[in-house]
Amino acid sequence: MSAPQLRVLCLSGPNLQLLGTREPEVYGPTTLDEIHASLRGAGAALGVEVTCRQSNHEGELVDWIGAARGAFEGLLLNAGALSHTSLSLFDAIKAVSLPCVEVHLSNPEAREPFRHHSMIAGACLGKVTGFGAHSYALALTGLASHLSAKTR
Repeated sequence: MSAPQLRVLCLSGPNLQLLGTREPEVYGPTTLDEIHASLRGAGAALGVEVTCRQSNHEGELVDWIGAARGAFEGLLLNAGALSHTSLSLFDAIKAVSLPCVEVHLSNPEAREPFRHHSMIAGACLGKVTGFGAHSYALALTGLASHLSAKTR
């Protein structure tokens, strides 16, 4: 009998639907759809089913996190600018008790001072930043390793 496939929910926040054209010098030329397709492929290679969603609305992200318990084993979250302001996302991550990895394409700590503090980091297992579109795949690899170790 084979082990059940792990399920990960990948959420992207405000303005990330504009990737590919939004400040490509900061965020790169890759679109969010391309990142999601690549992430699903990386997940398949790791034995992880990846579901990807994006919203510009904080409450919708909170709703998706709240509904994730029982449907997913872990979360990837690029909350965009909400990373620096949202206690609601912090509380939602803590409430569902699912391991979550914070993801950023750029390195917020190397940018404007208001981006240096993440409100959600304290609720997350880890954080991957600064590797462009590849940040998502690196975060998934780390999360999959963590989840696999927990199920052994």
